[in-house]
Amino acid sequence: MEKKKVKAVSTETFVFLAVLILVFGYIGRIMGVGPMFKTMMATAHDLLLQTVFLIMALAVLAGALSALLSEFGVIALINKIFAPIMKPVYGLPGASITGAVATYLSDNPAIISFAKDKSFTQYFKKYQTPALCNLGTAFGMGLIVTTFMMAQGKEYMLPALIGNLGAIIGSVISVRLMLMQTKKYYGDAAMDSVGDAADVSEGEFREVREGNLFQRVLDAMLEGGKLGVDMGMAIIPGVLIVCTGVMMLTFGPSADGTYTGAAYEGVKLLPLLGEKIKFIIEPLFGFKSPEAIAFPITSLGAVGAAMSLVPEFIKNGVVTPNDIAVFTAMGMCWSGYLSTHIGMMDALDARPLASKAIVSHTIGGLCAGVAAHLIFMLVG
Repeated sequence: MEKKKVKAVSTETFVFLAVLILVFGYIGRIMGVGPMFKTMMATAHDLLLQTVFLIMALAVLAGALSALLSEFGVIALINKIFAPIMKPVYGLPGASITGAVATYLSDNPAIISFAKDKSFTQYFKKYQTPALCNLGTAFGMGLIVTTFMMAQGKEYMLPALIGNLGAIIGSVISVRLMLMQTKKYYGDAAMDSVGDAADVSEGEFREVREGNLFQRVLDAMLEGGKLGVDMGMAIIPGVLIVCTGVMMLTFGPSADGTYTGAAYEGVKLLPLLGEKIKFIIEPLFGFKSPEAIAFPITSLGAVGAAMSLVPEFIKNGVVTPNDIAVFTAMGMCWSGYLSTHIGMMDALDARPLASKAIVSHTIGGLCAGVAAHLIFMLVG
């Protein structure tokens, strides 16, 4: 991104210092300065080893699959089949359904591997590409979240499926809101096609690699996997910086109530804020217990961590089948987007639009929860 020259020291310098001191002072006062920095380092290190490399592995596999689907015309076929649905509903080409399926089976960033493939992006206009971040995130870890909720008991199978429907509704809202922002951002260039492959008669033809069948399969997988590696490297800064902050604002001290400097300790600010606005959230989602608010709040940073709350909730009788439907919808639609959106927008070369994507997806996730609650009331 190009930089511009501004005055070396200005008002924003002092505002930034004030905010920085306020944030670190607040966290340090609660945790202690030493444990605060130890937790920051430990959390970032654990995220790198346990999250980033896992995402990179998923991206390599998804990249290989994407390249194979492109090489043998599957994406072109999917585009033709689903275009009548995806275009009027989401405002995206039919090929985008491929990325949604990939993220449902794996995690949010899997869609980036498709977005780096020219045979995939040839169907997109310039303003549509950044919205892939919102589409992919809305289905991230969908299969894992759904099966996890179903595994909690047979009475939760239908609510989990209702949650999927709620997540789909939320994804449409998120993507549509994002497209409104990208059209404004790109202006006259919004309708430009993406990549050189867009000149191939609107997808009526496709480029294939040279060689026999075995060579084409091998080259496609290796080249697609390499894109996954590149994507995994691109998301490291966003995941480590943003996710570390979110984790420290979401979770609390160790089991004995002290701060040891271990990974994932924090000041529990986000749950506290959620408690303050429960008079708004509970009627919208149908929650019967205030503890249920912890799930959507935690899903902002990590849906895996949010899922770990569910068995204890069920054991203590603080959640209902309606809550499971809402949990599934919001967990699947949000799926830790605060910790992945920055990195994903970086990988899509659309970092200036990251804040727009986050706001759009926040609204989409809320709508997903409300929709799941309303649908459950109608079905029940």
